Amino acid sequence: MTELNSAQKRQLWLAFFLLGLILLNFPFLQIFNRIDTLFGIPLLVVYFLLGWPASIAVIYLFSKRLDASVGSSGR
Repeated sequence: MTELNSAQKRQLWLAFFLLGLILLNFPFLQIFNRIDTLFGIPLLVVYFLLGWPASIAVIYLFSKRLDASVGSSGR
């Protein structure tokens, strides 16, 4: 894998932050704010219950990959 420099890491963290803001903002919330349910749970609640942990998992995997690349480079 290619090594990311400090500026690239900052850009990726900023991209994750902006993606999280977009996913928790009006257009996406309006898509799931319906009367429909999934197994008796409103879609908006399902969106939060699945989207929030998914975003945490993506950030965790990214930070794990960064730790692995720093450990293998011998810094």
